[in-house]
Amino acid sequence: MDLGIAGKTALVMAAGGGLGSAIAIALAREGAKVAVSDIDGNALSETVRKIEQAGGQAKAVPLDMADLAAIGALVANVQATFGAVDILVNNSGGPPPSPASGIASDVWTSYFNSMVLSLVALTDAVLPGMRARKWGRIVTSTSSGVVAPIPNLGLSNALRSTLVGWSKTLAREVARDGVTANVILPGRIATRRIEQLDEARAKRENIALEKVIEQSTGSIPVGRYGDPQEYADMVTFLASERASYVTGSVIRVDGGMLANI
Repeated sequence: MDLGIAGKTALVMAAGGGLGSAIAIALAREGAKVAVSDIDGNALSETVRKIEQAGGQAKAVPLDMADLAAIGALVANVQATFGAVDILVNNSGGPPPSPASGIASDVWTSYFNSMVLSLVALTDAVLPGMRARKWGRIVTSTSSGVVAPIPNLGLSNALRSTLVGWSKTLAREVARDGVTANVILPGRIATRRIEQLDEARAKRENIALEKVIEQSTGSIPVGRYGDPQEYADMVTFLASERASYVTGSVIRVDGGMLANI
């Protein structure tokens, strides 16, 4: 299937590893020119290397997502190299495990800026061009916690849920301009983030890490953690020409883990 994004410019956030890196590589394989951003410049270089090694085009644009003032320069940098952004993948690292209560207000503010406001600002920076060209794709990666809140992930559950309401509202505002806005949420995908959460649970509950993994995979109907490539493939489809009638949606990639409708 021709996804119709060859030559399009994509900007993928938090692309130094894990899901972001897999998404960037998948988009490049379909012929998109991919700008990748992350706070870790060395990790970004590795993502760029993998893309170029496979024959794709990539550019590293490091950014600390808490630095809202730097977003305009980042977008200008991408445009100067690859042209206006056609595909924006809003992705961010997750906060540390935490309860829902007893978190200092400055901690809430810090993560709100880096996980929510930064993505809204990025979208605002590229959206006028998308609307003028009558084509654009905004894919926002969140978490299964927005559907079924995950214990001890109070910060993540709350902040990522904010992005769902924002994206759904945005989708209705820009649909007639040929721009789609969708949310995609991972279940348990085999990344370093999931390893860290499993390790934290093992320590918190004083049980073996192997037991945590056994219990976790046992709750997933397909019986395993997902591969980052499987998640990236769905993002790439949502970013494609073929997905032009899919907007305002929340798509799960979780191996059937979430039992609720």
